[in-house]
Amino acid sequence: MERLALHGYHVVVITNQSVINRKMTTKETLQKIHENMTTAVVSHGGNIEAVYYCPHVPEDGCSCRKPEPGLIYRAQADYGLDLPETCMVGDSLKDVECARRAGCGKVILVRTGHGGEAEDLCQEAGIAPDHVADDLMAAVEWLLGEASEREGES
Repeated sequence: MERLALHGYHVVVITNQSVINRKMTTKETLQKIHENMTTAVVSHGGNIEAVYYCPHVPEDGCSCRKPEPGLIYRAQADYGLDLPETCMVGDSLKDVECARRAGCGKVILVRTGHGGEAEDLCQEAGIAPDHVADDLMAAVEWLLGEASEREGES
């Protein structure tokens, strides 16, 4: 996260959190978790601009639950994002689908979390990420390498 910040990247977290509507936790507890995460990232030199979450269960059929792109569109409106210039990093088929539906320019699937099984699911669904990385650090290294190559072409 520090490397992204040093290279001028802005990080926005998009997450499904149906634990809210399932009454497994409260919005206040989730907010505290997000604050702790943001504080930890900042203390290590990174930055998280915002955290957007969907509290709905899949049956609610909302437009903000990934793979629907509603939260990305909200971040786009709030921060003026140029979606073809953005990169989504995630560990699930839903993340890859969401990024593709929103028109994100790059999609990186990480193998940590659910990513190991997601790689197979993406292949079965015919939805390919631009890159598959072993973890977040490898994703950042690939992304920064891609940026360096583009800068070198200018």
